[in-house]
Amino acid sequence: MSASTNSSGAILRANLAKDLRLEWRSKDALNAMGFFALLVVVIFALSFDPTAEESRRIAGGIFWVAFLFAAVVALNQTWAREMRNQVLDAYRVSPASASALFLGKVLGNFLFVGAIEAVVAPLFMVFYNLRPLGPAWQLIVVFLLGTWALVANGTFFAALSLRTRNREVMLPLLLFPISVPALLSMVEATTTILAGDGSAGMWMKMLAGYDVIFTVAGLLLFELVMNAE
Repeated sequence: MSASTNSSGAILRANLAKDLRLEWRSKDALNAMGFFALLVVVIFALSFDPTAEESRRIAGGIFWVAFLFAAVVALNQTWAREMRNQVLDAYRVSPASASALFLGKVLGNFLFVGAIEAVVAPLFMVFYNLRPLGPAWQLIVVFLLGTWALVANGTFFAALSLRTRNREVMLPLLLFPISVPALLSMVEATTTILAGDGSAGMWMKMLAGYDVIFTVAGLLLFELVMNAE
């Protein structure tokens, strides 16, 4: 049991380090995702001139929808890299833990998306002249839980759609409907914190429950997806 756990941990760390090195060298996903998210934020900022109260009501929806679409850019590249030189086929015939590979990919995507959010979110607050009326620290919790919800499902469905003819189109078709409960929780929690309308605790608990359920489901089902023809 201990040897198996150590082996899975080593595989997870190795895959995470590999993805970080590749992205650091190319910056393909980071540049594309950052440009897309920033573009959406700027377009909405130039298209509307809301009051401070209106900004607090619509900011959560704009922010999370922008990052849902931007995250797809990075998620589409997650497994495309592994298709080169038959790397994914090598994983399939190796004794490496499928769940460790999946979790390493999720953590890598979480860091990529989180890094872009950390850059774009302050700019978003400046463009819309936002100041949270509720506990500001809760926004960090919502960002962490929301980002994990996007990348955990996105990584799984990116692998599921990998061998389809139009995987760039298939991923959003699979990911967006299943992400509706999480997206609703993210938007409502963010709006509640920005507007100071009571507690966002219920939405945060729903988001945490969503994360646990779909992360466990991804870990249990990923081996079937990876070995599917």
